[in-house]
Amino acid sequence: MQARFLASAAALALSAGTASADYTLHVLHINDMHSRIEEINKYDSTCSAEDSAEGKCFGGVARVATKINELRDAIKAEGGNVIVLDAGDQFQGSLFYTTYKGADTAEFMNKIGFDAMAVGNHEFDDGPEGLAGFLEKVSFPVLSGNLDLSQSNVLNGKVSDTVVLEVGGEKVGIVSALATDTVETSSPGPAVLFQDEAESLKADVAALEAEGVNKIIALTHVGFVKDKALGEAVAGLDVVVGGHSHTKFSNTEEGAEKYPTMAGAVPVVSAYAYSKYVGHLVLTFDDAGMLKDASGDTVLLDASVTPDAAIAARVAELAKPLEEVRARVVSETTTEVDGSRDNCRQMECAMGNLVADAMLDRVKGQGVSIAIQNGGGLRASIDAGPVTMGEVLTVLPFQNTLSTFEAKGSTIVAALENGASQLEEGAGRFTQVAGLKYTLDPAQPAGSRISDVMVMDAGSWMPIDAAKVYGVVTNNYVRQGGDGYKMFDSEGMNAYDYGPDLADVTAEYLAKVGPYTPALDGRITRK
Repeated sequence: MQARFLASAAALALSAGTASADYTLHVLHINDMHSRIEEINKYDSTCSAEDSAEGKCFGGVARVATKINELRDAIKAEGGNVIVLDAGDQFQGSLFYTTYKGADTAEFMNKIGFDAMAVGNHEFDDGPEGLAGFLEKVSFPVLSGNLDLSQSNVLNGKVSDTVVLEVGGEKVGIVSALATDTVETSSPGPAVLFQDEAESLKADVAALEAEGVNKIIALTHVGFVKDKALGEAVAGLDVVVGGHSHTKFSNTEEGAEKYPTMAGAVPVVSAYAYSKYVGHLVLTFDDAGMLKDASGDTVLLDASVTPDAAIAARVAELAKPLEEVRARVVSETTTEVDGSRDNCRQMECAMGNLVADAMLDRVKGQGVSIAIQNGGGLRASIDAGPVTMGEVLTVLPFQNTLSTFEAKGSTIVAALENGASQLEEGAGRFTQVAGLKYTLDPAQPAGSRISDVMVMDAGSWMPIDAAKVYGVVTNNYVRQGGDGYKMFDSEGMNAYDYGPDLADVTAEYLAKVGPYTPALDGRITRK
């Protein structure tokens, strides 16, 4: 069905081009792979052999390769024009990244033949050095126009501001921007400076237009809300191909954003995350470079897409050293533990309760009574049945360590307000808790959304005391100010950031209390 649609679309584009000098460009795109090198299950975790045998798996880099090659070959066979783009966040999310640190990603992306990639925030998870190592291995340009790297002896000169691709005799310009809050969500370091996304894009678009480029694509990693704003704010942009917010786009799936979504006259697209979809955008320009039409959809990479045999074999080879670690069964669950992004960044979620409870249980003998976990640190759900270490590591892939500290009640309330400050964007800073409960009112302005904060004191729930000092446990990323929790870094006392790995803590808690039954108990109430 897809191939027939593609062939007819390409034929129509060619016939139209002959008559009116229109130019049609096919843009194939992915974003937010997050190291899902192997195929995934419906929870976005690594798929089991049993589910794979039953045809229940999605994605994986071998399926991405199959679909991109299939679409690209069909377009070219009809004489059409095509580019392949990645909107960032290839890094972080599975044992493949933990083990290979992006070398595997570079190998597969080179084999697939990407034309350009945007820098995502998680490309900085191992600092500028981690990104630099990846840049040395890839054969295509990686760009981010709003980064000032002049002070970085590691990255200076290695990331492009813009790229111009020659496609079918026409120049296609690519501009890019990375979310400025990457300093809070990852580890770019002090030598990587961020410029305003819109202002940077405006300058880069103007520079390309001065070179005679009249077809310009923004390849961004800022999230859907900002993508729409940029589409309306930056004159000269023809389309925004984005990532970061893991937004589902589809013209057939219920609850998804329309593909494309128009921001004024500018189409905005993205392709969810975790290798589950490939986006296919068809753009038609007139002879002056004005965009006349934008159409297409995301393509679901389900079991009907046969994985590329050579890449699948290489994936299996790289997976062998990982098997012993992730195959180890640590516990079992009686039902699914929900760690979905939509829930854990908006409300109380079962995975947030599990991880926060596990943290608090580990240190409760140290005078700690409150646990705080950022929702963005929870990266998958766990299905019912045996729980393997591999599943736990997929949920908690960041190698964060347990951190303990002391903080006044006023600091804790400020932290909860931070957690609720970007609900509209689905930001990862949302606060999952244990030993504490609170009420959230999304209708109120950011900074005044939290009320009725209660802490467990001597077996009873008591209102939090702004002046009292409480013992708190979190992960080292949050404790050191990540995800906007700067108050913990500046106001926290007696911090110790070098506890055990959070994944190990969670696995050991599951083993201790298993079989584990997830539950919601009202610790977070939404008005």
